[in-house]
Amino acid sequence: MDIFLIGATQVTQTNDLPGTVPAEGFLWIDATHEEVTADPEGWRDLIACATGTHIYDPHLKDAVNPLHPSYFDSTQDYGMVVFRKLSLHGTDYSDSAAIPTGDEPLSPTPNGSKRAVPAALSNLTTQPITFFILENALVTVHEHQSRTINATRNRLLDYASKGNKALHNNRLPASPEDLMLRLLNAMVDKYLELRQPLTNQLDRWQRALLDPGRPFKDWLTLLDARIELRKLESLCEEQHDAIQELRDYFVDMDDDGDGATISRTRDLLLVRVNDIMEHINRVLNHARRLESSIESAVQIHFSAVAHRTNEVMRTLTVITALFMPLTLITGIFGMNFAVMPLLQNKTGFWLTMLSMVLIVVGMLAFFRRRRYLETPPSERR
Repeated sequence: MDIFLIGATQVTQTNDLPGTVPAEGFLWIDATHEEVTADPEGWRDLIACATGTHIYDPHLKDAVNPLHPSYFDSTQDYGMVVFRKLSLHGTDYSDSAAIPTGDEPLSPTPNGSKRAVPAALSNLTTQPITFFILENALVTVHEHQSRTINATRNRLLDYASKGNKALHNNRLPASPEDLMLRLLNAMVDKYLELRQPLTNQLDRWQRALLDPGRPFKDWLTLLDARIELRKLESLCEEQHDAIQELRDYFVDMDDDGDGATISRTRDLLLVRVNDIMEHINRVLNHARRLESSIESAVQIHFSAVAHRTNEVMRTLTVITALFMPLTLITGIFGMNFAVMPLLQNKTGFWLTMLSMVLIVVGMLAFFRRRRYLETPPSERR
């Protein structure tokens, strides 16, 4: 468990929770699910001793539930935010070199099933992180690994070791709410980084669907991708609802102290909340556009298949039409009559063949004039 006392100009890391509420600044208490589940009552008593706030049993159970959706709840003493963030199981696409190029193998889904989805979509594995917003402390509970928590922790440790001169451009969080919103903003930005690899994957599918030379066979993979995009859409909707309720919670907070100072502080918090909501909306809209694009690509694929089928049927129909009069002529001369025109004529065979050729040429000219044999533009190139 990591414990930081964050003041206006300095950061102090401690190993033990203080026995009294800090007079200045606020505490950041960061714990993992394993630490909380090992002794839930003891951990809650330590939090209550250090902050003066008692966490209720349902919220304590929600904090250690790995399947809990994004959610917000509040009491008279604290607010609780559960936010599902990207886990460390996937690839970090913050580096452009890690963006898939189309040659990467398919990856199995995290739940262990036999179906496979592309690496860009298997990176959508999430895990919850719980924030308890107290008057003088921020308590976070998460899995044992978190990129955002580790990065923030390292920045605070660097600040504590080098002093405020080392990071004069980085302002310390002014309140537990400010620190929480910074963490949430960094987590949402990880979702924004997924937009480009997801778009690249969709572009490859669209080209494969419309490639006339190779039939598309990865229908199960495409279906799994659509399912994953719907999961992302539902995830973003839950996140947006939770942050919206958090925003209402900030708006409804009682004003204690200097009204002008409180109003300015709250405005800054609302700006950060609105920025997070806007980023979530961008991810949500992108997921919806991708899902719509997949459906459009599938419809275009079947339209192209139907068009190619019509072209084949047109060719077969023309061939059949060309041979129908020829078949009629051969059928007539194949009848068992003793006396038939041209049957005993020395030039009868050649006259018949000439008539067949003239019929074929005439029909081809007719079909050309009616554009029945027009070559599609895609086949001319």
